[in-house]
Amino acid sequence: MGAARGSADQAGLREWIGLAVLALPALLVSIDVSVMILALPHIGTGLGADSVQQLWIMDIYGFMLSGCLVTMGSLGDRIGRRKLLMIGGAAFSLASLLAAFSPNAGMLIAARALLGIAGATVSPSTLALIGNMFRDPKQRSLAIGIWFACSMGGMALGPVVGGAMLERFWWGSVFLLGLPVMILLLATAPFLLPEYRRPDAARIDLPSVGLSLGAILPVILGLKEIAKGGVQAAPVLAIAAGLAIGWLFWSRQRKLADPLIDLRLFGSPGFRAALGGMFGVTLTGAIMLFLAQYLQFVQGLSPLHAGLYMLPGIAASMAGMLISPLLARRIRPARLIAGGLAAACAGCLLFTQAGPESGIPAIVAGYVLFSLGASPLPGLSSDLVVGSAPPDQAGSAASLLQTGSEFAYALGIASLGSLATFVYRGQVAPMIPAAVPEAASQASRDSLIGAAAAAEGLPDSLRSALMDGAKEAFASSMHAVAVICGAIMLLVAVLVSARLRHLRPIGHRVSVETE
Repeated sequence: MGAARGSADQAGLREWIGLAVLALPALLVSIDVSVMILALPHIGTGLGADSVQQLWIMDIYGFMLSGCLVTMGSLGDRIGRRKLLMIGGAAFSLASLLAAFSPNAGMLIAARALLGIAGATVSPSTLALIGNMFRDPKQRSLAIGIWFACSMGGMALGPVVGGAMLERFWWGSVFLLGLPVMILLLATAPFLLPEYRRPDAARIDLPSVGLSLGAILPVILGLKEIAKGGVQAAPVLAIAAGLAIGWLFWSRQRKLADPLIDLRLFGSPGFRAALGGMFGVTLTGAIMLFLAQYLQFVQGLSPLHAGLYMLPGIAASMAGMLISPLLARRIRPARLIAGGLAAACAGCLLFTQAGPESGIPAIVAGYVLFSLGASPLPGLSSDLVVGSAPPDQAGSAASLLQTGSEFAYALGIASLGSLATFVYRGQVAPMIPAAVPEAASQASRDSLIGAAAAAEGLPDSLRSALMDGAKEAFASSMHAVAVICGAIMLLVAVLVSARLRHLRPIGHRVSVETE
């Protein structure tokens, strides 16, 4: 890595500047996932997209991103991680321009699909490169914490950034956010980032690539459809088909001499615990959607103002992920993570105190506790995952972590969304006034958003009565979700305490492989 290093293992100025180059694209790729929450209505109006097209505009990015992560992680190990990152950055820039100036919905869907494929090169490539650049355990842990703070922060900043952009510019502007950073990446990567590839790289097994896509995409599609329309035959069959293909993929990897995913990675206790813990914590991340809806449709805030109220929680999350690697030098990781998750559980309890009339302070304080408490696990688990993998498998290990997170987020939306819908419908039905027309009554039973739309055409007295009941029912559903999320946090805390208790503070442990 050159002259900037003070010793064989210590990273120097060049590596830290390179980290900034790697962290910013991760921030923007994450923003691109969540910014569509606010941009979609404007896109639908501007392009005349129907409801089906809007769903594909929203979902195709996440489908392609999650479906290609495993393949891209393995591809980077073979052709070179820096090379793949630069190819992905160039493709992301071109696809962003195509999306911003799309004249119709079909072209925008295609552009979003290309953005997802290009975005899939970023996470595994950057995490693997960080593992190569920062060999000292303390420095690597801090570097990964900084990267993860940017990655997770982008998900939360998306609605805020999108709201600010849409108040001043046209809908296509949200796709241009990443251009300056991707140009910076392409200009500086050859000078600041090391290249790493497997010297014995073999050809990628194309049937494995097909099986991985065939396993991931149907499952995520099925989960999303269940979250939107409830449990029906088609999405259940899609999930079953994806799981069956996943079993074929797993079986094939066990037989190949050079598999797409080396299953020996799962032999590391640190790898398994970090992967499982991150799956559980990411599962609870779906609560952010309920908090945003509460602020907008129960408290009546604009999207931008709702995003601003969530900023303290976002700041707490990013600060926690930056501080956690430093604290982990003195505190055992298991204790630090478990203590943080206990605080996150307390945040979930605060969410249950928010009602229809008042609750913004409880939401803000709860979100700060939730975000700060959940931050040590992602801040440290990436280091455990990447650090526990051999250098030639770091890309595959990073891609597994990201793929697991995508699965968990989709599963969280589907399962927690289904729970919230069940509670909401049970609570709202007896509170709908008898004088409300049947069509408006049915829309109100579906969701709080449906009730808000149906109430627009009603007389003032009926509108007020309908919305009061809908807000009360939504608050009850949010409370149920918060309780489940708190329980998940406690379960993950127990898992981490049991499986990672052997790890000493960062820089003092010998290996994450031993029990």
